[in-house]
Amino acid sequence: MFEVKVPSPGESINEVEIAQWLVEDGEYVAKDQVLCEIDSDKATLELVSEEAGVITRVASEGDTVEVGGIIATIDTKAKGTPKAAAKTEAAPAKEEVKSTTKAAQPAPVATASSSNVKSPAAAKMMRESNIADGKISGTGKGGRVTKQDVLAYIAGGIDAGMIMQGWGGTRDSSEKKMSSLRRKIATRLVAVKNETAMLTTFNEVDMKPIMDIRKKYKEIFREKHGVGLGFMSFFTKAVTEALRLFPSVNSMIDGDQQILYDYADIGIAVSSPKGLMVPVVRNAEQMTLAEIEAEIKRLAIKARDGKMSIAEMTGGTFTITNGGVFGSMLSTPIINPPQSAILGMHNIIQRPVAINGEVVIRPIMYLALSYDHRIVDGKESVSFLVKVKEMLENPVKLMFGAKSPEEVLLGL
Repeated sequence: MFEVKVPSPGESINEVEIAQWLVEDGEYVAKDQVLCEIDSDKATLELVSEEAGVITRVASEGDTVEVGGIIATIDTKAKGTPKAAAKTEAAPAKEEVKSTTKAAQPAPVATASSSNVKSPAAAKMMRESNIADGKISGTGKGGRVTKQDVLAYIAGGIDAGMIMQGWGGTRDSSEKKMSSLRRKIATRLVAVKNETAMLTTFNEVDMKPIMDIRKKYKEIFREKHGVGLGFMSFFTKAVTEALRLFPSVNSMIDGDQQILYDYADIGIAVSSPKGLMVPVVRNAEQMTLAEIEAEIKRLAIKARDGKMSIAEMTGGTFTITNGGVFGSMLSTPIINPPQSAILGMHNIIQRPVAINGEVVIRPIMYLALSYDHRIVDGKESVSFLVKVKEMLENPVKLMFGAKSPEEVLLGL
């Protein structure tokens, strides 16, 4: 009998929470098959089986288990076939039977409304979107509901029947236990408000110069580097240069000491199905725009898929968060401890502005810098944000080399 124990997700983490079992009790599991998802204070991780056999679950979803604790046992002597493999092997036989009986008696056509069979990905997406069984017509084999079916249903809008199920004026209420990750986020956010002297300064930036560069070079940039050219790389590059000029913004407090860093590890706040995560781009001050874009894409995919490691989310010296992707016009972002500052980006709106005595329409973004006033003075914070604004509105300030300014910036 093999015991499935909780591995250590990282230093200082003593317990985890069983977020979701991906196998049934008594099911035959294969070696390296994913058994469950576990939530720690910092990330959601997948736990895979080290042996093949029949599993007996000891812990339930929502249970808190100490690191090293037993959550299941596997009978390695038992024989069987994993569910996925069994379905694959059974498929040809089913087709064979169908072909031999077709002439005598037509097989009944499976309708989506008469089947609740769903793929694992579709089932998970339906749970997260609160979509009831039977609402979606499956286009898969035998009326199986696929992930694409769920996406098409969501894209088509929510019908009145579904609205009444979830929002019908019944005055019912329900309870949902907060995940370990969400509880940790809540604790940290309250601590920041209580333990720091947080202030926010604002400015605005004319995005036309960068938008013109992106429009002119986005295709050749993608062809050469294999990634898209987004705004985040420009902001990251501008931030690293401003941090060099104002090192206090790139520092943090440790007891009665101020620690200043000679490098810029930039945290990029991203929203994931499990909550807010802040993966870190290491040594961003040494990276090109293409390298920054590639690294942000890699980290964002891992965050979306719940595969982010502890090491990839710790050690940042400064954070950038982009509420603009959700439509935010202006906000006061909360510092990501123990850092001393965070930059908030917002949506880009066509606004009338005065340039050279004339009113013109320009794409404007509001910026917000929240900072810890204990170690960052008002002059430094304002000057830092002004420097970021200057470099974004005049990208030549980001360039080094002898080629044309745009080509040097884009690494072409």
